[in-house]
Amino acid sequence: MHTVPLKKVTIIAEAVLEPQIVREIRELGATGYTVSEVRGEGSRGVRASEWEGRNVMVETLVGPETADRILAHVSGTYFEHYAVVAYVADVEVVRGAKYLATEKE
Repeated sequence: MHTVPLKKVTIIAEAVLEPQIVREIRELGATGYTVSEVRGEGSRGVRASEWEGRNVMVETLVGPETADRILAHVSGTYFEHYAVVAYVADVEVVRGAKYLATEKE
């Protein structure tokens, strides 16, 4: 089976940021995304209540240049003021060539 090497960018953020993050990653070159509601514990601990709201995980498959743009934007825009985690992983994708056609230099 033929696969294509891509980057999976994962952003975990406060749910209130979902529409903005989705719009921005599309503007930065992502052709699609998946959003899941998530919960967990990190360096800031578990939230004491649901008052602050849930978290979402936004994932997208992109080429390396788009991944770099998305991570730079997310870190520069959100890290200082919001509870946001972002990371990238190497993945092998079946039918992955359709993601590379959108790579913006």
